Amino acid sequence: MGFAARVDDFRFEITAVDGTTQGRNGRFYTPHGIIKTPVFAPVGTQATVKALKPSDLVELGATLILSNTYHLYLRPGDSLVRDLGGLHNFMQWPGPILTDSGGFQVFSLSDTRRIDADGVTFQSHLDGSYHRFTPESSIAVQENLGADIIMAFDECPPPTDYDYVKLSLTRTHPWLERCLAAKTRPDQALFGIIQGGIFPDLRAESAAFVTGLNLPGYAIGGLAVGETKAQMTATLDATVPLMPADKPRYLMGVGEPEDLVNAVIRGVDIFDCVAPTRLARHGTVYVHGGRLNLRNASHAKDPAPIAATCACYTCQHFSRAYLRHLVQANEILAHVLLSIHNVHFLVNLMQQMQDATRQGTLKQFADIFLSHYQEVRE
Repeated sequence: MGFAARVDDFRFEITAVDGTTQGRNGRFYTPHGIIKTPVFAPVGTQATVKALKPSDLVELGATLILSNTYHLYLRPGDSLVRDLGGLHNFMQWPGPILTDSGGFQVFSLSDTRRIDADGVTFQSHLDGSYHRFTPESSIAVQENLGADIIMAFDECPPPTDYDYVKLSLTRTHPWLERCLAAKTRPDQALFGIIQGGIFPDLRAESAAFVTGLNLPGYAIGGLAVGETKAQMTATLDATVPLMPADKPRYLMGVGEPEDLVNAVIRGVDIFDCVAPTRLARHGTVYVHGGRLNLRNASHAKDPAPIAATCACYTCQHFSRAYLRHLVQANEILAHVLLSIHNVHFLVNLMQQMQDATRQGTLKQFADIFLSHYQEVRE
């Protein structure tokens, strides 16, 4: 198929290190461009970031997006995406793409799944038809999709059930070796996933195995799935130091602003989450003090933008009163404008942390941000 990239092309270099935290800036080189870290990747589950055009994402400064193997396998089919030139051509996104393995959706969307040592049999959430994912088939689907970064197929276990998590690792680790053996495309970087729930000894066991395979990057999975915020940060404290400093570290499925800040100061580089566009569809936006629910009557006559200091298109042109009207009227434009603001907020937050790291002021930035941020406010 004429793939030009080599494994060596997926190099990661550290460009700045903060002196008082574990935060760092880096560059991860891919066939579709350089990813400057720390980075937030908007999620395009169905090969589209909901309510936003690719050109909107470019304008917003997004440099990496995530698409979903499970959903694209079921519809429209990974073979179709391959035949139409791969995800980059199919969705007309010029930059790097990451695909997850489908593992999380298999375990979260199918109540009738059957797990064995070879893989997972599950029912489609669309029509109830039965399908099977194995490490080999997950890699084959991701190779058809053609993302720059692909993920190992694993299980996302309940984070607080020690016995189950320990059992799960006996499946997850051999599956990673099978993923690596099945991979054929040199223009894709396979990341391994460290599991282990909230348990430091299991995280250490998983980290030792996964990082021992010398992959281009490593992910922390199994967080933001029901544990407390304190348990999440404690797990990061136990896990991140076990990951190689010279490879990108990816915290899967995490994107709330306070979680991003807490993870960046602990040395995490890559993030993704559906939250900014999902919240936008429910009339909620991020501001530096927390979230605003634009459905609230207090915004009905407010001429101010969402945030006076925000440079996004939405804040530069529209009032809270107008945006609330769109939300109340269930206008599609509400989803567009609020998604623009929320994605801008998170992309800009990452840029602010890059700047603070370069200036050696990341701790001060994080302390101020976290002292003002409340997860929910009016």
